Amino acid sequence: MDAELTTLCYIERNGQYLMLHRTKKKNDPSKDLWMGVGGHFELGESPDECVVREVREETGLTLTNYCLRGIVSFSEGDWHEYMFLYSADEFCGELTECSEGDLLWVDKEKAVNELISWEGDKIFLRLMQQNYPCFSLKLHYENRRLCSAVLNGKPYYPESN
Repeated sequence: MDAELTTLCYIERNGQYLMLHRTKKKNDPSKDLWMGVGGHFELGESPDECVVREVREETGLTLTNYCLRGIVSFSEGDWHEYMFLYSADEFCGELTECSEGDLLWVDKEKAVNELISWEGDKIFLRLMQQNYPCFSLKLHYENRRLCSAVLNGKPYYPESN
């Protein structure tokens, strides 16, 4: 089985996340959705190296303080992805234009509760807001709809948390 390896980072500043509205990339399965910044591993990269590189490429910012928050596995049909989820609260550099969409600082509550994103993204954003310790989250989709979530080996029902 081949699986994609990716990173995703939510950069924090003054109660806001830097969010990417994915509007520019052709054939993007996340077109018109909002999310953090990140991308695919290059050969030989560690998760840390990947997240630092991807953030710099997509935003122009260099992370100076970041933390692994969890590992999220996604599946739909025979597609599988393992994503290393990070948050960062210190960085340097100037924000630049992103080739994949528009970057915008958004209040954390709005990012979780109002922006249109994948259903599973809302789960891990809530876990991050609750300062949940580093976690393993398995998200299974069918026809782009979340069918099940498993947090640290146990079924997870977001409405109960």
